[in-house]
Amino acid sequence: MIEKTLKTIDGSLRVRIPTILNEITLGQMIEIQEKHYLDDLDAISILSGIPKDDLKNVINFNDFSVFGESVQSLAHQIKYLYNSDIVPHNVTFILGKRKVLVKVIHNLSVEPAGAFLAARDIIADEINLHINLYGEEHWKEHFQPSLKACCNVLAQYFFCRATGKKYDEYEAEEFNEEVKKLRVTEALPIAKHFFTCYPDLLKQKIGFFQRLHLYWRRKQVLRRLKNLNT
Repeated sequence: MIEKTLKTIDGSLRVRIPTILNEITLGQMIEIQEKHYLDDLDAISILSGIPKDDLKNVINFNDFSVFGESVQSLAHQIKYLYNSDIVPHNVTFILGKRKVLVKVIHNLSVEPAGAFLAARDIIADEINLHINLYGEEHWKEHFQPSLKACCNVLAQYFFCRATGKKYDEYEAEEFNEEVKKLRVTEALPIAKHFFTCYPDLLKQKIGFFQRLHLYWRRKQVLRRLKNLNT
């Protein structure tokens, strides 16, 4: 962390921002990524947790320059994090007063079925978006899922494991808020593996539904033949 006390028109303001990715939450990085226009005060506000209006009361704008290098460094580090293949062994959620340690299963299987279907659809939508931009032939060369999509997938993956509840689509979506509290350095590598193993998920989808579709078609054909014979 880098910390400095800045003079304001009505006193002083202590500002602390991270200097390494391990100190940043996934939620903070999502806020930064989703800003259509991100100025210096926006970045400092998100990283420090101090409202932008309070930062505007700092007397000397040059006082913020001490944070500029750290902000640039963090932006540079996040690019390399997408290339990380190190999946953490477990993650910790703070649910109310409970600290819940959740083991990360390294084959990253998604269960129950509702979570699997939801995660698969999130991944498919994100990949299709990139295919529309870059074409089907070269989409893998440019593909980096949005942090929001990563968060949505992890909410589906962790909801039942962390809460011990039965799967509920709406509650799983609301669990996004807990996933956002994870460090980006642990959340992003896990999510990346889901997107990496997507072709296997797709094969399962095609294999199952094709078999089911063929079964229905056979039944329809047999029914027609039976009616004709009659």
